[in-house]
Amino acid sequence: MLGRVGLPELIIILLIIILVFGASRLPDIGRGIGKGIRNFKEATRDSRDNPDA
Repeated sequence: MLGRVGLPELIIILLIIILVFGASRLPDIGRGIGKGIRNFKEATRDSRDNPDA
């Protein structure tokens, strides 16, 4: 249904993100996404190591 996302589609998505948030906010957004991914990995690792918690 959605098909594949190729390079032209990714470029269009990136341009839309830049227009919506502005180029100055992109590093903050990336940093926040990175922290979220890191927290998710830690939480899944902790739950795998300690299934009783």
